[in-house]
Amino acid sequence: MSSFIIEGGHTLSGEIRPQGAKNEALEVLSAVLLTDGEVTISNVPDILDIRNLIGLFKGMGVKVRECGKGCWTFRADELDLDYIESSEFVRLCAKLRGSVMIAGPLLARFGRVYFPKPGGDKIGRRRVDTHISGMENLGASQEYDYERKAYHLTAPEGLTGCYMLLDEASVTGTANIVMAASLAKGKTTIYNAACEPYVQQLCRLLCAMGARIEGIGSNLLTVYGVERLHGASHVILPDMIEVGSFIGMAALTRSSITIKDTSYENLGIIPEQFRRLGIRLEQRGDDIFVPAQESYVIDSFLDGSIMTIADAPWPGLTPDLLSVMLVVATQCRGSVLIHQKMFESRLFFVDKLIDMGAQIILCDPHRAVVIGHDHNFRLRAGKMLSPDIRAGIALLLAAMSAKGTSVIDNIEQIDRGYEDIDGRLNALGACIRRVEDQD
Repeated sequence: MSSFIIEGGHTLSGEIRPQGAKNEALEVLSAVLLTDGEVTISNVPDILDIRNLIGLFKGMGVKVRECGKGCWTFRADELDLDYIESSEFVRLCAKLRGSVMIAGPLLARFGRVYFPKPGGDKIGRRRVDTHISGMENLGASQEYDYERKAYHLTAPEGLTGCYMLLDEASVTGTANIVMAASLAKGKTTIYNAACEPYVQQLCRLLCAMGARIEGIGSNLLTVYGVERLHGASHVILPDMIEVGSFIGMAALTRSSITIKDTSYENLGIIPEQFRRLGIRLEQRGDDIFVPAQESYVIDSFLDGSIMTIADAPWPGLTPDLLSVMLVVATQCRGSVLIHQKMFESRLFFVDKLIDMGAQIILCDPHRAVVIGHDHNFRLRAGKMLSPDIRAGIALLLAAMSAKGTSVIDNIEQIDRGYEDIDGRLNALGACIRRVEDQD
């Protein structure tokens, strides 16, 4: 288990560029399994989750070639179908969060797939109901394999398009169903579909591969199935979660930084939600400039009631940024209610912030009230364990603003989602040292 040693209190300055979007990368990389043609994807982040997914592809028989930094070419023309049905394959998929999205492509193309519950962060239940019911709507049969702890989906006659109303606007569920429907017979209508920019990006890649999809960007998608898809190329958007993390980092350290090439039009409500915490932002073309401020005053609602910041389906706030916003609020002036609706374990890292001196009341697994210190009291350094990707980056930012030297263990969780984060932050003036596991 590797660690970060962080010396807090350093003021940052300069420019930083967000990596390619992790969540988009997991979707569009899965789409390469839909065709025997060559697919080239650029701006792929060099993070642990992506490296593990590419390793899984290689084991499946996908021809993989790295063309340059962040650029990969894939050709899935000779897949090992015996391996894809093996217990070893199911075991590896169960450990990898992104493996959930290879089920739709494999089912649509080959008529069968094992579908284990996804691994990854320990942030609460990850339902797969939307994925499975979507595949069943398309004509797949499902049985649960108790020995392998996985769902076995089969469609020996192929999938057939239909109308379906999703039980939730699941991003990964929508991605899986759209990929499967692209090779189904006839027309598929998906209502209550997720419409995040990364789902839009997946749809655009599929269209470049020969799919026919209408309604991109809305919650009503219509997919006209085709017999086969061909190769294409695609560029991944910047990671909106990194953009938000860097905004929060500037505020916590009272620093002035410029975030380059943010794809601002795809950030949705994120900039405005940080402004509610009193953070001034300036859009400069496609960049965001965050000026240094001595104080950040949290807004109240018009009737004077306490500000509430909650996650919601796009174009609402992504739940992946609530951990960062909670930490930022500890150093603002005023109070805010953070409401994490989606995952019931994601706020449990706040006990580590309380140990550092933060004033937080954890109301229940989904809600926390933060009373800001207004930088009058600096957080204390501490020894912490990163429980998941987003809590990990939030704790790293807290340590960067704290008084003294902190240690964060289990940073593999942070590496799953953030590329060379210590190197990039040190280039801005942070003092973060990586200590590799000696075992």
